[in-house]
Amino acid sequence: MQRTRCYYFYDEASRCNKRLPGSGCDAIGGFNRMHAILGASESCIATHPSDMCVALAALDAIVHVEGPGGKRSIPMNDFHRLPGNTPHLETELRSGELITAIQIPPVPFARNSRYRKVRDRASYAFALVSVAAALETEKGVLSGICLALGGVAHKPWRASSAEKTLLGAKADRETFERAAQAELSAARGYGHNDFKIELAKRVIVSVLTELAEAGGVR
Repeated sequence: MQRTRCYYFYDEASRCNKRLPGSGCDAIGGFNRMHAILGASESCIATHPSDMCVALAALDAIVHVEGPGGKRSIPMNDFHRLPGNTPHLETELRSGELITAIQIPPVPFARNSRYRKVRDRASYAFALVSVAAALETEKGVLSGICLALGGVAHKPWRASSAEKTLLGAKADRETFERAAQAELSAARGYGHNDFKIELAKRVIVSVLTELAEAGGVR
């Protein structure tokens, strides 16, 4: 439930649709080095700042909630919302609901996993780009893959296009580069954050290469 660290969200002198719906977004056309490159809208280009939620998204976690309407379960990848025209609505949590549990289903190959966070400082800094990944190979072919990105969107970003490219393909750098390109093909920079597109590709390739070299073989 951590809120964005967008400078304009915290600056009450700035226009921010997340803080005041309909007021505008000064991050678009402003200093937007930390902002979204995926899933953004003309209403908001803020990013979700959490590290933990990126890992939970990669592992298909389930959020259990309870409220006046009873109990329900929300897949982690559906829990946070993209901005659209309503960036002030950040999650699917309804009024009066409380999170009671987070369930992580068994993913045996998650033993071979990495979380890489690229940031400006070694501590007390939010991600420019982060990658949570786990993989498994069988005879050199990718038989299991979980991949999510942080610091690039209004929500933890499940890299489903990359996963589709990877599954059943040869576990080599060429495949990893092709998967990264597939995931970032729809990315859009807003000036100061253009570098994030290439950075995200390189971090994906680096993490997947490390995991393939580390094992995850059955």
